[in-house]
Amino acid sequence: MREQALQRLRDVFGYNAFRGNQADIIEQVAGGGDALVLMPTGGGKSLCYQVPGLLRPGLTVVVSPLIALMDDQVATLKELGLRAAALNSTVDEQGQREIAASMRSGELDFLYMAPERLLKPRTLQFLQTLNIALFAIDEAHCVSQWGHDFRPEYLQLGQLAELFPDVPRMALTATADERTRQEIIQRLKLEHAACFISGFDRPNIFYRIVPKDKPRQQLLSFLAQHKGNAGIVYCLSRKKVEDVAAWLMQQGHPALPYHAGLASELRASHQRRFLNEEGLIMVATIAFGMGIDKSNVRFVAHLDLPKSIEAYYQETGRAGRDGLPADAWMAYGLQDVLMLNQIMANSEGDERHKRIERHKLDAMLALCEITTCRRRSLLAYFGDVLEEQCGYCDNCQDPVSTWDGSEAARMALSTVYRSGQRYGVGHLVDILLGRDNEKIRTAGHQHLSTYGIGKQLGEQEWRSVFRQLIARNLVEIDLDGFGSLRLTDACRPLLRGEEGLDLRKDVSKPASTPGRHADKPVIAEADRPMWESLRALRKRLAESHGVPPYVIFPDSTLVDMLRQKPATLQDMALVSGVGSHKLERYGADFLQVLLGEQGERGADLNQAQEVQSLALAGMEAEQIARQVNQPLKQVYMQLAQAISAGQIELHHAIDLPPAQLQRIQDAFLNEAEEDLPGVRTLARQLDEPVDEGILHCIRAALMFEISG
Repeated sequence: MREQALQRLRDVFGYNAFRGNQADIIEQVAGGGDALVLMPTGGGKSLCYQVPGLLRPGLTVVVSPLIALMDDQVATLKELGLRAAALNSTVDEQGQREIAASMRSGELDFLYMAPERLLKPRTLQFLQTLNIALFAIDEAHCVSQWGHDFRPEYLQLGQLAELFPDVPRMALTATADERTRQEIIQRLKLEHAACFISGFDRPNIFYRIVPKDKPRQQLLSFLAQHKGNAGIVYCLSRKKVEDVAAWLMQQGHPALPYHAGLASELRASHQRRFLNEEGLIMVATIAFGMGIDKSNVRFVAHLDLPKSIEAYYQETGRAGRDGLPADAWMAYGLQDVLMLNQIMANSEGDERHKRIERHKLDAMLALCEITTCRRRSLLAYFGDVLEEQCGYCDNCQDPVSTWDGSEAARMALSTVYRSGQRYGVGHLVDILLGRDNEKIRTAGHQHLSTYGIGKQLGEQEWRSVFRQLIARNLVEIDLDGFGSLRLTDACRPLLRGEEGLDLRKDVSKPASTPGRHADKPVIAEADRPMWESLRALRKRLAESHGVPPYVIFPDSTLVDMLRQKPATLQDMALVSGVGSHKLERYGADFLQVLLGEQGERGADLNQAQEVQSLALAGMEAEQIARQVNQPLKQVYMQLAQAISAGQIELHHAIDLPPAQLQRIQDAFLNEAEEDLPGVRTLARQLDEPVDEGILHCIRAALMFEISG
């Protein structure tokens, strides 16, 4: 079974080896067993059901919560040459009938559905008449009633165990603590499922959290490192989303707003643009994200504090899904904490629910204020152990300075107590600094023993002290909606002098501080011209096929092309992510770009131009190959590249009888659907043997004519 799985992985998906637990998961499900799969975003969850879906006879049904996610997956599978469809509200009646007919006739490999659609009695009855290979329940954490992505329909998916007792089921998620995992197992009736936990670490993401100090300027400094890259900026409110998006546009950054208050057509349009265009920044509330499978998001920035570590992990996890270096950056301040507390105070739900939310926010604050490795703390929250410091977060790269804040903390705590535990941070700081204003005088706080005793620290330093006291749970924000602070029992030993307290020193980092290791750039500067050429080709192909560019090839595949620099289609087949179907469909086009660039940048800088010049002089391809000491196939690829660029015409590159040339051109055009067929596909259709290099030149000429 493993050998068959590996063969499918190579042939269809273009990868040479499984990662982590993938092979074990696939063997479990392909053999008919159930599975719960917890794997970080970008870890290869989709392969865990796609490969067994190909190994088992019948239809693989994938439950997915969002239309955008379904459409993206279907487009990806079709580009791999697989038969896939999605049944959702965007499909008209005729389309639904066609999909149903494909299901009946066994002509569909994968079907994506929302839980609401799947759970309709008619749908379930219809599926019971078919041969179902397996059920894959994606984003399974949506079953948790305590989670921020809760979907009530997920609670009913447990009935699949009774209706389809012989069909393996698997639940997949990237975000689930122990309590959520148990809830998934119970609700989905996966008590006998094998549990595969791959850990939560995303080693390619660099984490940086900074105190807010002119946050827009801080964001601009961060974005200066990411010119031309796609990214997401999260804000808490809809108004802030629109304001920040408009401001970024004024600053020369291509930005779009996204929140639930926008018209659905505009939201859909902005989402399409983000997926299909390079280098866009989406400024969004948490309404944006789960349905986004864009693999080359290079950064996620938070201008406001997420309400939990789960939310932070999931939102930052939308960066770097392709495994290449990515940044997670956040600026947070006390105002964020006050706002989130107000939201909690006004939210629906019982006291137990609010208490859980409060604990989650406390954990998020602790992560922000920690002075040691952030990744280790983040993973520990999910029960994952990192033995050593990661070396790839701000605290590891720029060790945090601390200071003995015991006395300052006692002053702050005393001020909270003596003012009646009824005031917010701003007023408490005014007392400590001895400010004379109406609110101080009205309350008579100029007579407090702590009035004016804190002048050795500035306002921002005192705000930092209070922020850290809140994060350490020595004071808490009263859920009265006014942001007043009150002492907790945990502060008593400090107040009595039985304990000391070290606080982190907020240091303003220079704007040029890198977001990630300087030795981990996505692309070496010397490779940038070729990188841009490959991206330009990918964009043209994506537009002609109506799919996002990363569906053609993710950035990681283009990076591997640059690393391996394939010279032949056989070499191209060894590039990570180039399966047989994509090799057939796109291999020649990308090879032409690579060979053209290499010819111009190789040891003999004028080799490509020499091939072109010799062809214009009337020399045949075989003669040119001997003259420049290159394989004939490579010469043909360079000639095809020159034809594609309009530098030479077809008759300069090949010499075929007119009738034979006409037959081949007709064959290309007759086989074309959305695009001209690949050379190998056409070679199999022809009744006469023709060198593939000649076919590449003819195809390039037709493409040039069509695009012109």
